[in-house]
Amino acid sequence: MNIREIAERARVSPATVSRVVNHIATVNRKLAKRVCKAVEEVGYSPNLQARALASRKSRTLGLVVSSIADPFFSEIIQSFEAAAVRRGYEVLVASTLHDFTRVELCVRRMIERRIEGAAVLTFGWEELIVENLRAQGIVAVSVNVEPRGSKASAVWIDYERGIRQAVEHLAVLRHERIAHVAGPLHSTSALAKRSEFEKYVSKIGLGVPSVLIVTGDDTAEGGMRAFTQLAQLRNRPSAVFCSNDMTAVGVMRRAHELGVAVPQELSVIGCDDSSFARAITPPLTTVRVPQSDLAKLAFRALFNELDRTKGKKSREYVLDTDLVLRHSTALASPRGPSLADMPSLAESSTEDPLMQSGWHDQAMIGRL
Repeated sequence: MNIREIAERARVSPATVSRVVNHIATVNRKLAKRVCKAVEEVGYSPNLQARALASRKSRTLGLVVSSIADPFFSEIIQSFEAAAVRRGYEVLVASTLHDFTRVELCVRRMIERRIEGAAVLTFGWEELIVENLRAQGIVAVSVNVEPRGSKASAVWIDYERGIRQAVEHLAVLRHERIAHVAGPLHSTSALAKRSEFEKYVSKIGLGVPSVLIVTGDDTAEGGMRAFTQLAQLRNRPSAVFCSNDMTAVGVMRRAHELGVAVPQELSVIGCDDSSFARAITPPLTTVRVPQSDLAKLAFRALFNELDRTKGKKSREYVLDTDLVLRHSTALASPRGPSLADMPSLAESSTEDPLMQSGWHDQAMIGRL
């Protein structure tokens, strides 16, 4: 059944049916209801490719993330897509996998699919991706970690409050040697978290020795390697603040293997509050970055940019963070033996078939 037949059934013009199907809000509400009822009765499905050719609009938005497999981005993708579908858009998702060579590939896919706009949430190389898309006439917005006074609408995450709360929480628990497992050096998010951590540890008068800062890669395996390094110190840390929850899982797993009890001997704090943070043992204390809210703000910023031709002004959207207290932190205890005191453990491998299978392996999570 085509649009003309739908129009006859709803007793309206074909143009009215076209406007309703294309989500144009100028149609009289009663007429729109009649069209929707007729469409539902006959199960009409518009030809999206034909619509795109006719209107020169694909009704497709792009979403670029660091990794589709990362649980932090799973909820973002789901919430962003839900917001897009409500507006009549499809979503093309691409991931950089923290690999610079995939940036060009992501941009090329977006151009080939003739997307109307894109939200870039990679926290690394986002400026390059946005510039390349805009050079092709594609509207693009990014999520940053600080306001930049951009002429385009943008979202920025304020890590300051959540990380300040995390450091103050550890200080109240009498931790004096607090380590930080940072994220990749190319990640603007990781650099912002490290900066806030160092600022507030210094503010409480503890200082940040360079040996207590380890650069990771925001994976569980990276967290395992980082804690192996920290555990070799003669005066190992009593607490670790991790760049993300995946890293915290790796730290906790390696601590378990080395016989370091969490939280009795080691307090661990993550960042993101991913879906699994409350499911592991012990449940993870973490800085919450509300992923659903982030996705909604990113979509709102992008939609605002797409609507700028109607006279809308650019806007900045701010997402706050907060500390979520669970059971992976406790009062500091006297230091136990370091890994350097236990040569048999020092020689053990950080490779683990369970960790190789991914964060979602329930057997791995259950053993933490």
